[in-house]
Amino acid sequence: MLRAFLDFHRATLAMKCEGLTDEELRTRSMPPSTLSLLGLVRHMAEVERAWFRRAINGEDVPLVWSDEGDFQAAYDSADSTRSEAFAAWRAEVEHSRRIERAAASLDITGRQPRWDDAEVSLRMVMLHVLLEYARHNGHADFLREGIDGTVGA
Repeated sequence: MLRAFLDFHRATLAMKCEGLTDEELRTRSMPPSTLSLLGLVRHMAEVERAWFRRAINGEDVPLVWSDEGDFQAAYDSADSTRSEAFAAWRAEVEHSRRIERAAASLDITGRQPRWDDAEVSLRMVMLHVLLEYARHNGHADFLREGIDGTVGA
């Protein structure tokens, strides 16, 4: 069930971006926010990497868009393209799926350095990432509607 809902929200984010140009995908919500659909895709690539590869799998990999660990860098889509952002996001989703499917159970644990090195289970990570997508898909709804009036999931 967790896998199905997580994949639903991943697909929803992709759907919100379908049929838009790079320029439309970079359209910002409203000043002073830099939030854009492309920024959300980039951010979710970071989220997938941080939780599945870094926290659960213990991989020592840098963030996708920041060697300094700046999670906000992903939101800056000014020089980004659909192909660059989606390639990174899809690659991280595939890593996440591989890690999740290879796990012996949802009770395996890893460490989340951003939470004082707290122990986190795969179950908690899947719930957290699911909630992260759900929240940002709400943003994506408004962003897409503002671009061309398209609404719905």
